[in-house]
Amino acid sequence: MTQAIARQNPGSAERFFYSGMGLVLLATVFVGFSRTFFLKFWFPEHQHLAAPEPFFLVHGVFFAAWFVLLAVQPLLVADGNRALHRRLGMWGAALAVAMLVLGIVGALIAARRPGGFIGVPLPPLQFLVIPFTAVLLFGVFVALAVAWRGDAQAHKRLMLLASISLVEAAVARLPLAFLTAESPVPFFQAMELLTLSLVLPMVAWDLLSRGRLHAVTLWGGLVLVAAMPLRAVVSTTDGWLAMAGWAVGLLD
Repeated sequence: MTQAIARQNPGSAERFFYSGMGLVLLATVFVGFSRTFFLKFWFPEHQHLAAPEPFFLVHGVFFAAWFVLLAVQPLLVADGNRALHRRLGMWGAALAVAMLVLGIVGALIAARRPGGFIGVPLPPLQFLVIPFTAVLLFGVFVALAVAWRGDAQAHKRLMLLASISLVEAAVARLPLAFLTAESPVPFFQAMELLTLSLVLPMVAWDLLSRGRLHAVTLWGGLVLVAAMPLRAVVSTTDGWLAMAGWAVGLLD
């Protein structure tokens, strides 16, 4: 029945799906960072987990703005305000460029701390591959989305994949008991699985509305899946550690 509804009312069902996904990702970011950023004054017991550098206030505002924009854009289309949607899309492209710079610099600042990344038991140069991979995937997906903005179906899916690639940091901070395990192996596995689970609604939507996967969902989803074990392998290589050490040294 759900498949029949999606095919009989493709416009309304599609708007509902993309609006819903935008709100889910925004809610994930808000809840994940609520105790250390958005509502940090209500959670003083968690301030040791908050980034102490003022830089991360700007970093957080820009990244939060992206997810607000992701949630708002489908609603504008649903309301018929395509002109504003396009204007905000131009600002969104500029925002994405700024986020690439902020994401890389923020990761280097965190890796340069004496204790490395807050709450992460891995060596900072090794862990640095995770935010670098997220920023790289975000940049690639957004660039493709901008290039294919004339193809609405590809554009929407690429924007979702770009946002999912960034949301892992928020997922890791969700107040879920099984994410607080002392061993880093189950923690990172759980974090990755939860992040990848956000691709499943895209798969379900494609199957319900199209009867098959859209090429962007298929190949973009496979890239996200493949990136996680690949980055774990790369993070321990001498080449990566040397490059990461060089990059962190640029802040000296």
